[in-house]
Amino acid sequence: MKQWNEIFKKHGKVFTKPHEDMAKIVKLFKEHHVKKVLDLGSGTGRHVIYLAQNDFDVYGIDIAQKGIEITKDWLKKENLKANLTTGSFYQQLPYADNFFDAIISTSAIHHAKIDEIRKAIHEIERILKPKGLIFIVVRNSKFRNWSKSKIVEKYGKQKTNYQVIADRTYIPIEGGEKGLPHYLFNKELLKKEFKSFKIIDIWIDVDKRHY
Repeated sequence: MKQWNEIFKKHGKVFTKPHEDMAKIVKLFKEHHVKKVLDLGSGTGRHVIYLAQNDFDVYGIDIAQKGIEITKDWLKKENLKANLTTGSFYQQLPYADNFFDAIISTSAIHHAKIDEIRKAIHEIERILKPKGLIFIVVRNSKFRNWSKSKIVEKYGKQKTNYQVIADRTYIPIEGGEKGLPHYLFNKELLKKEFKSFKIIDIWIDVDKRHY
C-alpha cells in the first residue's frame, strides 16, 4: 500500500519501543526453544531489532519498501542481522512450509477486508511449524456509533470520521491513517478465524482498543 510508504517517508521510525508485551512473549519463545521468528508487517523494524537483540534468527516482511530501508539502516547501526523482504502478507509468502518456530504480527493483519485477512492466516498456518507459536495484535470493535456510510468515534471534543467499506471494515477519511482499511475483531471472531490454533490467551488493551 502506497499509504504506508508515505507514512514512513514522512515520519521515519513510527514506533521505536517494542510492544509492551514483547518481553513476556520473548520469555515464552525462549521457554519453548524458539529459534526462527517472522515479524509479519515489520514496519520500520522495532520488533525486528528487539528480537535480533534477543538472539533469535529474525525475518521481517512489510509491504512498504521505505519501512524495510529504515529497518536495514537501523540494523546496521546496531550491528545486528535479519532477513528482510518487501511484500504483501495477503498473498503467498516467500517462505517454505513449516519454516518458522514463531510468528508475530502487531497491528498489521487487520488492515484489510476479512477475505484478505483469511489468506494471511492461511499463510501463517502454512509457514509455521507444528506446535509453533504466534503473537497477534489486532484492532477490536469499540466504536460508539455505526451507520451505513460512516462511523464517528469521539475523543473528548474531537471527532474522527470513518467510512464503512465492508462488513466490520472501515477506512479513516482524515488523519494519519487516511484511506487505510481496518477490520474490527472481537473475541468470538478471533477464535473463529484462528480456529486451527490452540489459543493460550486473549487480552484487551482497552486504552488502545486492541486485542
